[in-house]
Amino acid sequence: MNENDIVISVKNLVVAFGDFHAVDGVSFDVRRGEIFGFLGANGAGKTTTIRTICGILNPSEGSVTVDGKDVSSSTAVLKPRIGYMSQKFTLYPDLSVRENMYFAGSLYGMSPKQIDERARKLMDFIGLPQRIPDPVSHLSGGVKQMVALASSLLHDPELVFLDEPTAGTSPQTRVAFWALIRRLAEMGKTVFVTTHYMDEAEYCGRIALMERGKIVALGTPQKLKEQFFPVKPLEIAFHAPVQNALREALKQAGIESAVFGNHLRVRVSDRAAFERACAPFAGQFSVKEVEPTLEDVFLQAVSGREAK
Repeated sequence: MNENDIVISVKNLVVAFGDFHAVDGVSFDVRRGEIFGFLGANGAGKTTTIRTICGILNPSEGSVTVDGKDVSSSTAVLKPRIGYMSQKFTLYPDLSVRENMYFAGSLYGMSPKQIDERARKLMDFIGLPQRIPDPVSHLSGGVKQMVALASSLLHDPELVFLDEPTAGTSPQTRVAFWALIRRLAEMGKTVFVTTHYMDEAEYCGRIALMERGKIVALGTPQKLKEQFFPVKPLEIAFHAPVQNALREALKQAGIESAVFGNHLRVRVSDRAAFERACAPFAGQFSVKEVEPTLEDVFLQAVSGREAK
């Protein structure tokens, strides 16, 4: 990676609250113009990391730089370049969309004329130009999230941080939101997004898998699948209620399995051992190779860490 391509650099970052390390020795770089994702469960440390990069929290240890500038000592310089959509809802429900836009713009010293021009463009961009006079409390959850995105973009930042932007929204809103994220990247913005939706992480150029304050894997979705699953996993569909017995037989053979609805997902390195474990259940299940998902990768990465 060319150093000129790196816009965010995080080195050995620790953020501690007393004895609790919310972020525990995290290191990664973000390239200019990419969609970089943090994937992990709630409480994994994703939000704390973002808030530290944005200068809201100070590192307990390690360093965070944006374009080579230390965030802790350059917050005022970097603030106009950063747009942050918080995980918690940040709009004022009793104000109209326009009034919320005016408030957001005033924080960056924008004039009323600049705010009006940008607000119109952004509402067109997200497809909601007619909703500017509406009180935020009258909008659906998905539309509120779209307006929150527009507010974070009002000052035309180069770096856009979106913390769980689609949490609690409908599948249709999630699709529309990610279409907007891709358009932002096409416009040259660097987008840093957190999510706990495995399918959404597929849209990122690179993702970091976070678990209990640490990054357990980092790479493109495809590279991570290849890394953790050089051999495609097997999916077992049941013709009879033998799930528990078969899982135990596999476990005895040293083969771990994960439950996916009415199926088992199995990573097999020794096909002969797998077939011996399954032999007593012949005729009661079917097996096929499947493409690994990021959920498979995440479970494998986390189980590998727990085994250490």
